[in-house]
Amino acid sequence: MTTALHQTRYRVSGMDCASCAAKIDTAVRRLPGVEDVAVSVAAGTMTVTHGEAMSGEALVRQVKNLGYGASAAGTGSGERSAITDSAHDHKHDHCSGEHQHGHEHGHGHGLHSHSHDDADDKPWWRMQKALLTFACGAALAVAYLAGLAFPAIERWAFLLALAVGLIPIARRAIVAARFGTPFSIEMLMTIAAIGAVIIGAVEEAAAVVLLFLVGEMLEGVATGRARKSIQGLTDLVPKTALLEQDGGTVSVPAEGLAVGSIIMTRPGDRIAADGVIVEGSSEIDEAPVTGESVPKRKGNGDTVFAGTINTDGVLRVRVTAAAADNTIARVVRLVEEAQEKKAPTERFIDRFSRFYTPGVIGIAALTAVLPPLLFGEPWNEWVYKALAILLIGCPCALVISTPAAIAAGLSAGARRGLLMKGGAVLENLGKVTAVALDKTGTITEGKPKVVDVIPVSRSARDVISLAAAMEQGSSHPLASAILDLAKTSSVPVPPAFDAQAIPGEGVTGSVGGERVFLGSPQAAAKRVPLQDRDLTIGTLNHEGKTVSVLLVGNAVAGLIAMRDEPRPDAREGLAALKAAGIRTLMLTGDNRRTAEAVAAGLGIEARAELLPQDKQKIVRDLQMSGYLVAKVGDGINDAPALAAADIGIAMGGGTDVALETADAAVLHARVRDIPDMIALSRSTMGNIRQNITIALGLKAVFLVTTLLGITGLWPAILADTGATVLVTANAMRLLGWRAR
Repeated sequence: MTTALHQTRYRVSGMDCASCAAKIDTAVRRLPGVEDVAVSVAAGTMTVTHGEAMSGEALVRQVKNLGYGASAAGTGSGERSAITDSAHDHKHDHCSGEHQHGHEHGHGHGLHSHSHDDADDKPWWRMQKALLTFACGAALAVAYLAGLAFPAIERWAFLLALAVGLIPIARRAIVAARFGTPFSIEMLMTIAAIGAVIIGAVEEAAAVVLLFLVGEMLEGVATGRARKSIQGLTDLVPKTALLEQDGGTVSVPAEGLAVGSIIMTRPGDRIAADGVIVEGSSEIDEAPVTGESVPKRKGNGDTVFAGTINTDGVLRVRVTAAAADNTIARVVRLVEEAQEKKAPTERFIDRFSRFYTPGVIGIAALTAVLPPLLFGEPWNEWVYKALAILLIGCPCALVISTPAAIAAGLSAGARRGLLMKGGAVLENLGKVTAVALDKTGTITEGKPKVVDVIPVSRSARDVISLAAAMEQGSSHPLASAILDLAKTSSVPVPPAFDAQAIPGEGVTGSVGGERVFLGSPQAAAKRVPLQDRDLTIGTLNHEGKTVSVLLVGNAVAGLIAMRDEPRPDAREGLAALKAAGIRTLMLTGDNRRTAEAVAAGLGIEARAELLPQDKQKIVRDLQMSGYLVAKVGDGINDAPALAAADIGIAMGGGTDVALETADAAVLHARVRDIPDMIALSRSTMGNIRQNITIALGLKAVFLVTTLLGITGLWPAILADTGATVLVTANAMRLLGWRAR
């Protein structure tokens, strides 16, 4: 029997490091009814898995007790959703799969000393942490000047300056200890500062606190930039819309548009909601959403996305999604949720930090006590060194090294249409050694195009014109391909009379007084001899093309060959995968001849005439052979293979399937984006390795120099704060990532 659980998302303000998340995680887990907690610093969100016993008011109060702001998230992202324990092992249920078992925050994290704000949208210099830093700096400057003017009060002046910065830190140290995090950096800073005062290093203690606050302020600025990078997407959607009402239009807030409403979009306006065009035609610039540089011509029945730009025509659009569920809102929400899901490296560092900080405190204590007791060394000197080790040992930079890079990588990908659902997906993509791609709709466009027009007794222009006349009003994909060609070629389409479909054969009718038939070669052969055309038709069929024969009277007027063609970037994308050392396969249910023809033109291995379970078996076989497999498909027909693959990637243009199915989604629907997604993963993992090297390398250097007496408290705090800022800044470089 399963236990009914719920998930509720909250907005949390004031966080700017992974250790902030650890403190909140630890405190919230102590509440009755809470089963799991997932906190994202980059998104400023927290998802809580809980039973009916949990009180939302108690949770908000618990978070606010720590000095942070908290409130239930808005509609769409903050709705309470029901889940059950049995769902926790599902492959795509990352929230439970990664958090239930892997979200083990080290309670000994070095939690930073922050002054937390109730809102994160202020300029950085007006945030409380910045104001505290300025106040501490001003107090230290006054103390220095007072000491020069009145040497007798110098010590007291520096003590007052120290108190300005240290009292808030000590208060938060007590709160953190009370709610389950005794080994916070607040506690380490308090111990170090008080210890420095006891041994007479008052000026140094005051300066250390100021340097620490400066570093924290800079880190907060960097984290805020990362958070705004993805949230900035929401600014693409206009605030108002022209709603049709009572025979006219009225300007209304876009966030209040109801599904089914009709809105008008003028040339140059951004479209205010996801919808379907019901009247009008225009070039739509989708670059803000999909990154496509060339506008697309769209008309009646075509889908448009919120935030895209209507360039040259007046459109009437029927709204198909509320503001909280439009394409951009869903992308932002999914990225925020992804940032709450930890990568394996991040989970390992969390567990490592759980033991690391107490270990550092133990080493510092031994450093202070053993040399004086065993070797008669001066107490002041070794207590001073122990205090420096205490500050050097703060794991802040190490703890933030992975989540900062993961958050930046996820945001950089999302802004380029590469959506990955969690740190584990981003990390594992770089390890992929085989990619299996669906054919129809993934490697190819998913709809046939006319690729050959072979005139026989009539000109090519006449063949297109007569064929299009016969196909008017048909919604069959082959008919659409012929009508599209007539439109793009500006060929006139005359009216057809007495047109009727002959099941299994084609369509017949009269055009300009002549009897016309358009259908399959087999049906045409029943009406006129085709022996002299069999070789041509056979060649076209061998190339994977579908052939239609046009008869006018008793003569063959021409042949039309159609095929679902590869996407324009398919060859480049597959070549990039091979260049990266990745094996590529095409898996399709299509006939072998068509599959092999497409594969031959792209240089990819093909497996054809496959059922869904056959695709899944091929993925399993690749895994058994030692490959880490990514499966790319449309998210529905390939569901078994997507579920079996190590990474499932949905191909789409912002649809529910593309966004909600599989582990990742390529919103541009470009094959080239698959190697780009893998390249982004590898860049992110390289960034993480750099961050860990910076964090541990600086600590190792300053640990040795401190023990040798070369460096002291100032360099110790610079090592910690400097490493934290360097790591954060290095991770933020990923926000500017560009595909090669």
